[in-house]
Amino acid sequence: MDLEMLSREFSLYLEHQVRVGFLGSGVGLSLVLGFSVAYACYYLSSIAKKPQLVTGGESLSRFLQDHCPVVTETYYPTIWCWESRGQTLLRPFITSKPQVQYRNELIKTADGGQISLDWFDNNKSTCYLDATTRPTVLLLPGLTGTSKESYILHMIQFSEELGYRCVVFNNRGVSGENLLTPRTYCCANTEDLETVIHHVHSLYPTAPFLAAGVSMGGMLLLNYLGKIGTKTPLMAAATFSVGWNTFACAESLEKPLNWLLFNYYLTTCLQSSVNKHRHMFVKQIDMDHVMKAKSIREFDKRFTSVMFGYRSIDDYYTDASPNRRLKSVGIPVLCLNSVDDVFSPRHAIPIETAKQNPNVALVLTSYGGHIGFLEGIWPRQSTYMDRVFKQFVQAIVEHGHELSSM
Repeated sequence: MDLEMLSREFSLYLEHQVRVGFLGSGVGLSLVLGFSVAYACYYLSSIAKKPQLVTGGESLSRFLQDHCPVVTETYYPTIWCWESRGQTLLRPFITSKPQVQYRNELIKTADGGQISLDWFDNNKSTCYLDATTRPTVLLLPGLTGTSKESYILHMIQFSEELGYRCVVFNNRGVSGENLLTPRTYCCANTEDLETVIHHVHSLYPTAPFLAAGVSMGGMLLLNYLGKIGTKTPLMAAATFSVGWNTFACAESLEKPLNWLLFNYYLTTCLQSSVNKHRHMFVKQIDMDHVMKAKSIREFDKRFTSVMFGYRSIDDYYTDASPNRRLKSVGIPVLCLNSVDDVFSPRHAIPIETAKQNPNVALVLTSYGGHIGFLEGIWPRQSTYMDRVFKQFVQAIVEHGHELSSM
């Protein structure tokens, strides 16, 4: 972008919008002009940057450059809100919530529990009239998220445009359904996800099948893929704002400002979620102690690690960290992270491990926060993350055969 031209455009705009007599002279206009040009120069030189694309093989890198070009284009964060915490906090309030009509299905699990699936069948699809071959995208929300989250609704909106079907995997006990057994969920235990994937694939065995996970949903998805390798019906997967190392995530979120803005709130959400089913846990867990937790780590130590039989919180966090299993992922996976994400610090992103697996691509932006990735002056309709999702799933469905032949 030509900075001289940008300066001239700013000048013309401000001549019409700002009175020359501001503060009794032309000094006000000069100050505004100077600040605007300086800010624009700083933004274009230091904020707006191309993401770093890290792949373990030339084939996947070339495939993404050809069919998912957004991962190589400059990302322009919202000019008035590019800081990590601002992006993270504003997205739920500023982005639109498209209307989606779900069909709910409750499926049984081996332990007698049930899982709530919200289907968007897209029966009006003009691209894939045959439901048996209509591409299916499994969506996994974040820590306390459900099918109502704005980022999930946006993924469904873009999938609808492509003619795809979506199904949202709601973790046990979070979407209003009854908890039938004294068990919730965690990102280390993949049994429920395996049940869901098997169920969906059994319904549409000939349809292209993909998955996308956000935050904790992405951690769960990566842990599943790392455990199962190539023995999955999924063609490919995408993750967004994953916490790669649970220890590093917890440490970052316990810094005073991050604790105040994010940690304490998420802890109360977790407590509220399990307190609804308190009667199911009282025999095995000290729920009064759980309800006094002041951080996610304390909650996990008192509730999650106990529920899933870990000897300690350290054992659970070690098992929950997807960076340990990335080398074993056996299908194409695109992972979008922002290096300024306070939920997943830069130093914890497994760049060297990704370089050793030809199936993995990391897309790392300089800004974007946690599930933020806002762009444009008033980013209501879509984000950079939404565009990455849409281009990637479309690339896999329409050109995925190229990867197997490369």
